Amino acid sequence: MAKHGEPMAKKHKPRSGSLAFYPRKRALREVPQFTSFNSKGIEGVAPLNFFGYKAGMTHVLGTDKHKKSPTFGQKVQFAVSIIECPPLKVFGIRAYGKKPQGLVCLGEKRAKQLDKKLKRRITIQKKKEKKEKEEPKEFDFSKNIEKISEIRLLAHTQPKLTGIGKKKPEIVEISLSGSVEEQLKFAEEKLGKEITVREVFNELDFLDVKAVTKGKGFSGVVKRFGVKDHRPKAKKQRIVGSIGPWHPATVMFTVARAGQLGYQFRTEFNKKLLAIGNGEKITPKGGFKNYGVVKNDFILIEGSVPGPVKRCVALRKGIRPAPIEKHQLEGVEFVASEQK
Repeated sequence: MAKHGEPMAKKHKPRSGSLAFYPRKRALREVPQFTSFNSKGIEGVAPLNFFGYKAGMTHVLGTDKHKKSPTFGQKVQFAVSIIECPPLKVFGIRAYGKKPQGLVCLGEKRAKQLDKKLKRRITIQKKKEKKEKEEPKEFDFSKNIEKISEIRLLAHTQPKLTGIGKKKPEIVEISLSGSVEEQLKFAEEKLGKEITVREVFNELDFLDVKAVTKGKGFSGVVKRFGVKDHRPKAKKQRIVGSIGPWHPATVMFTVARAGQLGYQFRTEFNKKLLAIGNGEKITPKGGFKNYGVVKNDFILIEGSVPGPVKRCVALRKGIRPAPIEKHQLEGVEFVASEQK
């Protein structure tokens, strides 16, 4: 606030709504996927990303140990998001090679026994006793090791282990660190087995979160871009005053227009992972609203996460430098288990 006699600060608001997200259309798919990963400081081979389902939000208490903070040594409260992370099942290995147009799939290999629920996503051929034609040969990873630049795991989520009532799994890719030879050895060991969230992340890591946001349908310019209302005497209040000149008669893409709001991919960087635990400790009485009971491993992430509950969320190790924290918790001392 300005002191008595001093001029008020001039408001400067040239526009609202970032142009970086244009065009604001509905996402074509609901399963998020990262394209770049951070493997700095990791020795050997390790998975770099994971997937889970958003369960809801609560708050936690902890002691602040940041010496420059005004709340140093005091208990502080944070809002956290709970993401249930049932284990991912690896059903295939995929090899990528580098070409001028980017990474290209060279071949893949699948596990012998596949989950029955996977039939809802891909076609699984049944084995016949009498083979009229010879089956196509599988891609030989060892012979083509020089052509391979990266190996990723093909995995699928297991929503049947949760209480959201979903059976159809999501097919995802898990990126690996290390050399190609190390990746191949690790992938063959994990083929047909499960990967848990504890193998990928550690407590107090910084994660990047990606998901499709909550869809809000067709919205006007005031809600979509924060356009200021007109005075009551105007013919219309909740519109843009002028959408462009007469000559040239055109409407620029920068002008706020009504349209789709929400159900778009959004990525949030450097979200702190406060704790990893089991679902029995975190579920409130009666379960989370619109979600139910958390039955598997979960992670506590500081702050909010894009999307509604039950939505699939992609997680990876942060690719940006860790930020200077306003609060540094010694540990989570209390987690709210009641929703009021």
